[in-house]
Amino acid sequence: MSRGLGSRFWWLWCGSTLANLADGVYKVALPLLAVQYTRSPLLIALVSAVAFLPWLLLALHVGALLDRWDRRRIMVNANVVRFLATLAFVVLVVTGRDSLLALLIVVAVVGVAEVFFDSGAQSTLPDLVDRDDLGRANGRLFGAREVAESFAGRAVGGVLVAVSVALAFATPAVLYAGAAGVLLALRGRFRAERPSNGSMTRDIADGVRYLWRHRLLRTLALATGVMNLSQSAVMSVFVLFAVGPDSAMGLPEYAYGWLLTATAAGSALASLLVDPLQRLVGRVRLLVVTVALSGGFGWVLVATASVWIVAPAFVLLGIGIMLWNVVVVTLRQRVIPDHLLGRVNSCYRMLAWGLMPVGALLGGVVAEVAGLRGLFALCGALSLSLLMCFRVVTEREIARAEDVGPASP
Repeated sequence: MSRGLGSRFWWLWCGSTLANLADGVYKVALPLLAVQYTRSPLLIALVSAVAFLPWLLLALHVGALLDRWDRRRIMVNANVVRFLATLAFVVLVVTGRDSLLALLIVVAVVGVAEVFFDSGAQSTLPDLVDRDDLGRANGRLFGAREVAESFAGRAVGGVLVAVSVALAFATPAVLYAGAAGVLLALRGRFRAERPSNGSMTRDIADGVRYLWRHRLLRTLALATGVMNLSQSAVMSVFVLFAVGPDSAMGLPEYAYGWLLTATAAGSALASLLVDPLQRLVGRVRLLVVTVALSGGFGWVLVATASVWIVAPAFVLLGIGIMLWNVVVVTLRQRVIPDHLLGRVNSCYRMLAWGLMPVGALLGGVVAEVAGLRGLFALCGALSLSLLMCFRVVTEREIARAEDVGPASP
């Protein structure tokens, strides 16, 4: 364990890692189960859209609640809800009452709980470590998330679905319960120093106003949203490109999870290197690399279906995702005032994650009309267009925002 992060950070780390492992198993099981109900790209994409829709609909309200309530308690309750929802689907599978509609309902409930948990975790971290340690702490959290969710979870999830659908949902249920238990051991006060007593509408407006007036954070939020829209569109139908004898790649179900773990390999590597890389080449150059890798991934899928090329492309995509996440999340935590952190974080993530259900649905529609490779080409070009945002996102602008610190921009 790293010096300086403290025992309370590691309780959060353990709880988050268990929840992320559950997410990995659960999220790889979703598309593999969905293709057992339908082969329609639009209906497959609908599952991903419903999973991310709560970020669009609820993120602002969740952020306001995070600045009023105890953030640790919110995270515990979110995991309890996810445990009950996934367990309920196990019962439906065992009794033979599962269906695409039932799956969509479970996905919606788990998605709502995820908004509370993920937003709560990012808003709690600044209470656990010093400001100068936020980059290192975020690297540890994101690195563990990628190993647990994108590597171990996806690898295990693909195998579990091949063995038993019930087992594939029972496993994350147990892990969500374990995460709730671990977070109960995290002691301390996790409410904003100046919790709001105003109306919910006013609280939300304060968070939206802060983000919109902050030119740097606003630009990064919109760029993240467009990048996530593009990646969500690709991944919402990627299972049709990869799995089955009639697919381009022709992979069996268990190999699908293993292919997706390539992303985790890249992210895990980047999580160890991101802190020294920031000091060596600067944060803006790392973000430029991220955009280039995201756009290039789509064009790789246009060019080939060879697993020996697609897998390394996933590794590079994982590197880019990790670099972007650590740099941008750390910047937000250093700049946003604590009493606004939940609201501004959630407003940011509404833009960043709220466009993912839109991307998933667009991915299904475009794939129906233009085919999978037509969709991949369009998304690659869209991601590369984000290079224009670096007119605003500069090292000078980042330094200015950090010098101002947690005050109104």
